[in-house]
Amino acid sequence: MDFNLEKSLQLLERTPAVLKLLLNGLDDDWTKNNEGGDTWSPFDVVGHLLHGEITDWIPRLEKILNENGDKNFVPFDRFAQFKESEGKTLTQVLDEFVAARAHNLAILKSKNITVADYQKMGVHPVFGNVTLEQLLSTWTVHDLSHINQITRVMAKQYRTATGPWIEYLNVLNDRMS
Repeated sequence: MDFNLEKSLQLLERTPAVLKLLLNGLDDDWTKNNEGGDTWSPFDVVGHLLHGEITDWIPRLEKILNENGDKNFVPFDRFAQFKESEGKTLTQVLDEFVAARAHNLAILKSKNITVADYQKMGVHPVFGNVTLEQLLSTWTVHDLSHINQITRVMAKQYRTATGPWIEYLNVLNDRMS
């Protein structure tokens, strides 16, 4: 499927509600456990999504759309959520994410982006030149990737408890089909 802003908005608008419905009110065993080692819990993922709303998507969009300004993106701290979410409840982080996403989508819609804008460029600190289309596509897929991650982490909490059915539960075996 080719990029389409309206189709991306359909997903970007739904992510906060999906996460609230999935996570709000669950026991910490579901939301604070991870897959072991340096992996992230659902709580960590929501914190990461919130941090991106504050520091990444709209600031980068504005750099791309700014005709005469600096096009260089500020590097994104992919681990800032550990400090920023400290002492907060999941409900607080979810509520902050919901508010930040609503604010960002209002800004995005106010830009009246056209197809001609899709090829405007900014400079990513690792990838170099990137287009607005790539940024907006990435924002959309980033949401889907982390929803997938959250459900995978949650499923793995019952990895052992499923017994022999583990063979048929692809999410527990890191298989996609």
